[in-house]
Amino acid sequence: MASDTELADFLKNAEKKAFKRAYYHVRDEEGALDIVQDSMIKLCSSYADKPLTELPLLFQRILSNTVLDWFRRQKTRKALFTNMNEIDSDETDSGFDLLEVANGAEDNLATQSAESWLGRVQTLEHIESAVMALPTRQREAFLLRYWEELDVAETAAVMGCTEGSVKTHCSRAIQALSKTLSDQGLKP
Repeated sequence: MASDTELADFLKNAEKKAFKRAYYHVRDEEGALDIVQDSMIKLCSSYADKPLTELPLLFQRILSNTVLDWFRRQKTRKALFTNMNEIDSDETDSGFDLLEVANGAEDNLATQSAESWLGRVQTLEHIESAVMALPTRQREAFLLRYWEELDVAETAAVMGCTEGSVKTHCSRAIQALSKTLSDQGLKP
């Protein structure tokens, strides 16, 4: 059984990656924050008695299910209520900070030029938009394998599919990302 401190530390360490993963799926900052918060509450209320080693996979599965629930709620809301102003509006998320750039940006400013920093920011933006353009299952497999660093079996357990499906989704995601990024002039 994980102690309260261990559970709090786990959630603190997982929150940024969980937010980024949820944001890639829903493309809505507020929705992603709600999903992460709901997932953390579900983990704490239902699985606090589990050992610390089981929490990462449980949390990833809860996060996946909460994302699906969010989409179901959105589909229902859109079917029942349509605001004509939302149809015409073009929503852009200009206030979103890149996770990797924001972490330690102040520390790195003294050691790198503005040009190299801007180049890094632009590269991360290209990568982020390419990941967001992936089909849902490919994006989920890619993020779980390479962002969350889960192995194939763990990813299959979280996604509720076979290990072969995970490998296929990851392979297709990598091919699509490679093509998209090379078309934009970025080389691996």
